[in-house]
Amino acid sequence: MVSDILRKWPDREPGAGSREPGAGSREPGAGSREPTFGLSAEWLLSDGRPFVDGLVLSHPEQLARLRLVCPEAVAAAVLAGDPCFDRMLAARPYRDRFRRALGVRRGQRLVVLNSTWNPEGFFGDGGGQDILPALLPRLAAELPADGYRLAAVLHPNIWHGHGPGQIRAWLDRARRSGLSLIDPVHAWRQAVLAADLVVGDFGAVSYYAAALGIPVLLATGDQDRLDPDAPLAAFVREAPRLDVHGPLREQLEELLTGNHPPAGPAAFVTSAPGSSAALLRRHFYRLMELPEPTAPALLEPLPLPPYTPPRRTHPLRVLTRVQGRDVVVERSTEQPYGAGGAAHLAVHEETRDPGDLESADVIVRDGAPDDPRLGGPGLWTADVLRRHPHCSAAAYVSGPDNCTVRARGHGLFRLTAAPGADSDPAAYASALHAWLVDGGRVPTGGTTLRMHTAGTLHPVRVEVLRDGLAAQP
Repeated sequence: MVSDILRKWPDREPGAGSREPGAGSREPGAGSREPTFGLSAEWLLSDGRPFVDGLVLSHPEQLARLRLVCPEAVAAAVLAGDPCFDRMLAARPYRDRFRRALGVRRGQRLVVLNSTWNPEGFFGDGGGQDILPALLPRLAAELPADGYRLAAVLHPNIWHGHGPGQIRAWLDRARRSGLSLIDPVHAWRQAVLAADLVVGDFGAVSYYAAALGIPVLLATGDQDRLDPDAPLAAFVREAPRLDVHGPLREQLEELLTGNHPPAGPAAFVTSAPGSSAALLRRHFYRLMELPEPTAPALLEPLPLPPYTPPRRTHPLRVLTRVQGRDVVVERSTEQPYGAGGAAHLAVHEETRDPGDLESADVIVRDGAPDDPRLGGPGLWTADVLRRHPHCSAAAYVSGPDNCTVRARGHGLFRLTAAPGADSDPAAYASALHAWLVDGGRVPTGGTTLRMHTAGTLHPVRVEVLRDGLAAQP
């Protein structure tokens, strides 16, 4: 989609007065249209002649525009597809693995937020368009934690320009509320493939997502820096918009449950899907005047990212409704959107404000079951209830499908996901707490609770544990 240039490096910089590379074209109010990055004479010509061995284009549409803006460079143009997009196409069968790597649970929707490097982008740098940092707390508040998973892809130049420490400081509360920051070099493609919905701007990530058939909402549609004749500009004009001042959950669900528009202009991402490796290798060997190997030309497959589930240390407000052994649970950083029922507060032990622990009904932490620093689930849960007399339950999460809960006045229990369950074990702990407060009692042989969250049933097995501690709260 973006033209790559194979250069015989000149002795000069291409265009002393050139602006930062982007997709685009003109400054607002400029008297004449700016040249398109990568397709203009200032980038391609030296003394009126191409200084490139090959200008790699992904679609004939780019070649047609090149003939208009810089006909002298047409002879150097090579149609060779898009290797980035081809790697994503080849990795589509592994979407479920990418979702599991991000800790996306059954029934959850993964929303990937992305920003290009531009003051008018989703994550601006002072152009009055800093929408993303302000939007993230609202997303965490309005979207149920068990119904949605949030991840952000920020252009590498955003990280480079501001520095990793500053980025993490700006997004600290969002990260404590469950946002994951995706590696912008090695893992962004996998995150896009895993997404149910992409919210972004006029950058390439939004365009790639649309080309893959993933619903896209644009949070900013500024087109002043885009070549108005480029397919990307047409995509930005036609893509649905996110009303950043309106209710967020309704807008996301409308796009997720409705018939989102087809890729449209995003179909211009490549004219040779799956063929870029062969086309590029053919061109390279032609340049070197060497015979091309007969073995297939292959691209490096996208690797499976490390397991990075969300880590929520911001307090969660929990609403529950109990009917028999069925417990409906909805959690968010604020009052859960559109929910009703009994309320309690669940707080991670590593919350930023230790005062949160004094008002917590359920205190949670995660760790290995044999972590010597904590003394194991039994000792840690007893210690928490001793130190926080107003807390009703302490939950030690030791795996992706289980936790140990000590409920004041009820004893020690092990909660394990039964067949068909796939939710955050901390939510299981909240379900048990609500059930016990409602009058439930766990028999000696254990029981099974039917937790409902995000419209999905998660059966949870509750077992009574023998407690070897001498003193129990």
